[in-house]
Amino acid sequence: MQSVELLLDDRLDDAVRAEWDRLREAGVSSGARIRSETNRPHITLAVAASIPPGIEGRMRERIDGTPIELRLGGIVVFGDRHATLARLVVPTADLLALHREVFALIEQCPGIPPHIRPGEWTPHVTLARRVSAARIGSAIVATHAASRELNGTTAGIRRWDGEAKREWRVV
Repeated sequence: MQSVELLLDDRLDDAVRAEWDRLREAGVSSGARIRSETNRPHITLAVAASIPPGIEGRMRERIDGTPIELRLGGIVVFGDRHATLARLVVPTADLLALHREVFALIEQCPGIPPHIRPGEWTPHVTLARRVSAARIGSAIVATHAASRELNGTTAGIRRWDGEAKREWRVV
């Protein structure tokens, strides 16, 4: 899979990494388990089986890269027996407009999952994957996220190639 991802400013990035660390310390397999330089908190804007390189030039032409205000809200759980734990991103008009713009650029790509389409997309920052149902409660408590929101801005857009495990900045 390939994706287009929105990066977080340094303060938000650090705050999410701290939540990853608290989850790991609580015995939950969080984003902290991946030690790669390319592993960073992000908001996935688009996913497809493949995204041709020409889209990146059009993305640079159509998206100016002005930071967007972000607010990370409460915890959301996707799935059931082996769930994904994430922080919701409170949608704003600017964030939804950016998502629509990126989706318009990739909508002809193969293998786009339905949940990435405008109107179906839930903006979030993943904290942990494959969390067992028995660990969800302790995972939520470990993040301390339920009691506070995190505010910041975007810090650019990157492309991620999951097969090659390679990232590059687009905007």
